[in-house]
Amino acid sequence: MAGELNGRRIAILAADGVERVELEQPRQALDGAGASTVVVSISSGEIQARNYDLEDAGTFPVDRLVGEVSVDDYEALLLPGGTVNPDKLRMEPAAVRFVRDFVQSGKPVASICHGPWNFVEADVARGRRLTSWPSVRTDLRNAGAEVVDEPVVTDGNITTSRSPDDLPAFCERIVREFAKSPQIAAAGARA
Repeated sequence: MAGELNGRRIAILAADGVERVELEQPRQALDGAGASTVVVSISSGEIQARNYDLEDAGTFPVDRLVGEVSVDDYEALLLPGGTVNPDKLRMEPAAVRFVRDFVQSGKPVASICHGPWNFVEADVARGRRLTSWPSVRTDLRNAGAEVVDEPVVTDGNITTSRSPDDLPAFCERIVREFAKSPQIAAAGARA
């Protein structure tokens, strides 16, 4: 996978309560393929990570605030899960707008576990074939998605996955999908 994403800037939208492994492992795969990953959040400083939603799992530094970035700054978007993380993001209008604008741009977006809740709030699930953690599937169906129980699913520019157990397949797929995104001009990119 080395070099497939050279020069591509990937936004990782996350908030307090993010499931550590769901941010960390995809980020390592993307960075290992040559991408530059940026943690975007709803508040500055650090975000609190979790293991299994309940255990403290350290923090991740925030690089940019979601209200200060644009879809034009990045080639792809990663939405990790954790139960609390997407719930916080869907309460923040700038985060909802960022997800909606990303999906509507046609650029690749990937989400795992509870992360697809972001698609419900952004009103971009309708007509899409998606997967997620089992408890999120009813919400996806109610939002008009076709829900399947598969390790990883790509429908157009959206890739979804069920759980941390599926991370190997998810990481492999997102590197491949994100590599399809045209690279943006370096002059327009911001950290």
